[in-house]
Amino acid sequence: MPKGYWIARVDIDDFESYKNYIAANAKPFAEFGATFLVRAGQFENPEGTSRSRNVVIEFPSYQAARDCYYSDEYQAAIKLRSDVATSDLVIVEGYDP
Repeated sequence: MPKGYWIARVDIDDFESYKNYIAANAKPFAEFGATFLVRAGQFENPEGTSRSRNVVIEFPSYQAARDCYYSDEYQAAIKLRSDVATSDLVIVEGYDP
């Protein structure tokens, strides 16, 4: 079964308040088996547009990635993020040849 991934790009306007979102997302991430593969760090953007922070999160399956996003706990975390950051997120199924 292919893994699932969140690929996110984020601009944070108020990092102190954003920490509340980070604290709130820890529980659903643990519950759905999330593992951070990329969490900010150095990057370059040779094509297209970008945001200041990039994140890639791996889940045991595509369904787990979807279930985490739509869980009540994560939806509550989003409310803490929405006023202090702008983000783009895709949920994608991994390649399993």
